[in-house]
Amino acid sequence: MKTLFKTASTDKSYGPLALRIPVGIIFMAHGAQKLFGWFGGPGLDGAAGWMESIGLSPGLLMALLAGSAEFFGGLALILGLLTRPAAALLSVTMLVAIFSVHIQNGFFMSANGYEFALALLAASVSLLLSGGGKLSADNMLYKKMSQ
Repeated sequence: MKTLFKTASTDKSYGPLALRIPVGIIFMAHGAQKLFGWFGGPGLDGAAGWMESIGLSPGLLMALLAGSAEFFGGLALILGLLTRPAAALLSVTMLVAIFSVHIQNGFFMSANGYEFALALLAASVSLLLSGGGKLSADNMLYKKMSQ
């Protein structure tokens, strides 16, 4: 219970909200592409085949892990629920994306470089450090547990 209590502690400002909502939406959309084929995405089978093709095996497991981290981690960010664990998971996901997919293409997004993944990594690390902020489910839980 003490671990959950510490996990729910958060910065008491509104600043994290400005990151949580758009970054959560971006992650959810990318996860939905991988898991469900929404928004023009490949779906789980397509993502699995692509992951195998770049050496991330088993492809189905890797696609399921990446898609789930993005989709459910993004949802957690939007809600501000377990923000720190979600941000930690998303940070690792972005590190894998940077070093397994984008780094060899250079920096800029126009060449499929790591620019965008780096921005998402920075936002995730920021939320890992701050927590969900004043307007988050974490803050409500923290208040309730500290009474």
